[in-house]
Amino acid sequence: MRIQPGPHAHPEGHARDDSGVPESTTPDVPGAAAEAGTPTEADPAAEHGSDGGSDGPPDGPTDSPSDGEADPGPAPKRRRRGRGLLLSGLALVLVVAVGITLALPAVSNRLGLPWAPNLPKGDEPEPIAVTRQLQPIGGQGDAPTASGLQQALAGPTSSGALGTLSGTVIDATSGETLWSQGENRAVTPASATKILTAAAALLELGPDMRFSTKAYGMAPAGTGSEYNAVVVKAGGDVTLSSLPEGEESLYRGAAHLNDLAKQIDEAVDGQIDAFALDQSRYTADKTAQGWAKEDAPSTYAAPLAPIMLDGGRTDPLDDTSERFGDPAKRMIEQLAGKFAAADVDGELTRKLHERRGGELPGRFTGEPIAEVRSAPMERLVQQMLQLSDNTLAEAIQHQIAISKGREPSFEGGAKATLDVLREHGFDVSGVTLHDGSGLSVDNRVTTKLLSEVMSVAAAPGGSAHADERTSTLRPMLAGLPVAGGTGTLAERYTEGTPAQARGWVRAKTGTISSTGTNALTGQVVTVDGRVLAFSLITSKAGDTEAARDALDTVTATLRECGCG
Repeated sequence: MRIQPGPHAHPEGHARDDSGVPESTTPDVPGAAAEAGTPTEADPAAEHGSDGGSDGPPDGPTDSPSDGEADPGPAPKRRRRGRGLLLSGLALVLVVAVGITLALPAVSNRLGLPWAPNLPKGDEPEPIAVTRQLQPIGGQGDAPTASGLQQALAGPTSSGALGTLSGTVIDATSGETLWSQGENRAVTPASATKILTAAAALLELGPDMRFSTKAYGMAPAGTGSEYNAVVVKAGGDVTLSSLPEGEESLYRGAAHLNDLAKQIDEAVDGQIDAFALDQSRYTADKTAQGWAKEDAPSTYAAPLAPIMLDGGRTDPLDDTSERFGDPAKRMIEQLAGKFAAADVDGELTRKLHERRGGELPGRFTGEPIAEVRSAPMERLVQQMLQLSDNTLAEAIQHQIAISKGREPSFEGGAKATLDVLREHGFDVSGVTLHDGSGLSVDNRVTTKLLSEVMSVAAAPGGSAHADERTSTLRPMLAGLPVAGGTGTLAERYTEGTPAQARGWVRAKTGTISSTGTNALTGQVVTVDGRVLAFSLITSKAGDTEAARDALDTVTATLRECGCG
């Protein structure tokens, strides 16, 4: 075999504000539609249709709006079974009911369950047969009244730790707004922006779309040889794994660089002199308006490129590890390093990046000689939310721009996201976006929009608020961190009043300390079994930890509120 093994670094990680828990250390929470009989997660090994785009004409690989998109085929019919409350957002709670996932030490320790290894007060539950799909938790409970909720929240929402609070609470069954405060005020949303990116991706791209990375053979113009160089055409996949095949990075189901290298090796029979990278899929912008200079590279974001290894991380298993300053360059160097006689052709790479449809001095194979594909969009959305992954969010939003025919840039992606939401009936008035991750301090979003998106996604099957958008948006709920259990909420809801909502809240967090922004957007089930969707965002809050605790107290109050 001509492929050479490459080095792998494991530097010490660095902390950040909105940090996530690596998926490899969290329970495999079911995620997708709540309708009975609907599969919750695509098999990473399964193919969901073809790429849909051109494989490239003889004069070189080309970009097309459809490149990288999967053909999902006919949509499966979804059946309703009974009138039970189907709670897609309560995967962990539902698993508690059947005694399965919470038997895992990492989660049972966090939630202080009787069988937890660090709290051995009871017997571990007997395993039972389960399917990876969400189930009803019982009858549909009574909703709180608006007046009852107003009275219950009066104290918690007046906490000085919240600065200026904007918020909305919606009954997911009826769609009725039960409580609001400044819900039409457009405020900096931080990582709550990812809720909009996730929704637009599922609505526009579909759950089965995959990013494609292709390689083409190339021969110099005027030569008779078939090819002596390989050009890798970046298709937007920032999750490509540097780990050996069979080992999972933070991105479960990711394509592997070694697989791409093996396919290339078989195609060229080792006769290759150089590699080049075509990054023309995106514009040259690496960061968005409203990003700080230190945002990329950092421990939480990399300068954007249409291809990179492990989200640009120096350690594919550590979400808090530093990101590379030029992750695309690192990727092509890692690939070339697997071939003993090959180098990276920097000049050709530069021309490929600048051409955007222009002629190149060479002759390409008409078909790719190698191709690998990412996990499906449904899983990518869940990983983006669970890890609060800024880099993946931007790659997803750039794909939305391409699908909508807009410029593949930060601004193009932001405009395309609002286009999609508007076309699907969401009120985006007063909303301004400059990125898909929420790193931009110039983003402005209303809690009314965020809570409406969540309420549609969480609407119980057969309820008045459920519509054709509901099943499409279901998968994003499984990516929301669980209070006291997973992701960015793993270390929250552990004591005091918030602890009473541990396991009952699923929400996307967001923090920008410089603006006093702290966000929490998601859903909670009340003690009466009613699903409430909410969005809460602080502005000018002085103490991040105090503000987070105050927000957790508000949602814990929602949990305990019968409020008739």
